[in-house]
Amino acid sequence: MIDGLDPSYATPGVMPELHRLGAAGMSTLVDAVAPTVTNANNAGISCAAWPSEHGITGNYYYDPATGDEDYMERPELLLRPTLMTQVTDAGGQAALLTAKKKTASLLGTKTTLAVAAEEPPPEFTERYGQPPGIYSAGINHWLWTVAVDLLRTRTDIDLLYVHTTDFPMHAWAPGAPESDEHLTRLDALIGEAVRTAPDAAFFATADHGMNSKGLVWDLNQALASRQAPVRRALSAEKDKYVRHHRTFGGTAWIWLRQPADEGPVTGILTALPGIERVFTRSDAAAAFHLHADRIGDLAVLGDTNTVFGDLDPGTESERLPPEYRSHGSLHEVQVPLYAYNNESLPYITPPRHNKDLLTPLLNGWIKQGTGT
Repeated sequence: MIDGLDPSYATPGVMPELHRLGAAGMSTLVDAVAPTVTNANNAGISCAAWPSEHGITGNYYYDPATGDEDYMERPELLLRPTLMTQVTDAGGQAALLTAKKKTASLLGTKTTLAVAAEEPPPEFTERYGQPPGIYSAGINHWLWTVAVDLLRTRTDIDLLYVHTTDFPMHAWAPGAPESDEHLTRLDALIGEAVRTAPDAAFFATADHGMNSKGLVWDLNQALASRQAPVRRALSAEKDKYVRHHRTFGGTAWIWLRQPADEGPVTGILTALPGIERVFTRSDAAAAFHLHADRIGDLAVLGDTNTVFGDLDPGTESERLPPEYRSHGSLHEVQVPLYAYNNESLPYITPPRHNKDLLTPLLNGWIKQGTGT
């Protein structure tokens, strides 16, 4: 899963190996899961399921019954087993390599191996050196260097799931020299991985696209100042990686103080610049296959220019700098999907969403229990 790989980044000139694999196998564009944030889509891809089934509806959550809120990365929040867990339960060996600690926490249960480059175990730094920091492009290169070596030395591993970080996509637009350098090196390592394990099936997709954003709303403050206070409004994108996006994203959940507030709050929201759509809980759950108990009373979607998040007291909105880039809305829903050398694990139906990436494994290796 190449985090943040908007189709505009993955051009043949910048990522020739990926395009070669797609030309020899399959290359298509599919839709990511809404909200277009990492945890919801990483869970969807690794579980081959909708958020309504696996329960992860964003990077962050609020419990209206207790008033507690926290990052959505504890494994007990995941309601479906990952394909890595299913491979392990079927008697195979499954490994997870990720740039981010939160992914190892959320998806690493029962894997044979789970390593986060953000905080690698000593035996990995001894073998591969200390990785660059999480706010770098180099951490992805370190990660895929490890992936290549595992493919060469750990031939007992049946499934290897590799998740990069999208910091480079937040930092640089498509075509920027730094972006091209990051992706060209990443692409070369992917090609090396395929050559190292020539009999392996290879599947790749992204969790979301990426766009420039110019406006952020703090909906808690904006609604309060318009005499329509709510219990809590939060960005579905909020996570610990503040330099990526300052926790701002294109989808917000809103919990109302009382049901009668739904009409007035919706009216005020739809009048704010940059608000594209407001859904009720039930409508959002139905439209986007979300777990209704883990979203707000209202779901707010921004246009291509607008994100939501918490701002300093007394600041209800803010113009963002020209270089700011983020995701979370429906405008980052289109992502690439590639499959290569998977003739023995074909798609029964053409994939339409990134969550469909690994359905051949679910329909093949795991259900048949062949271990091949």
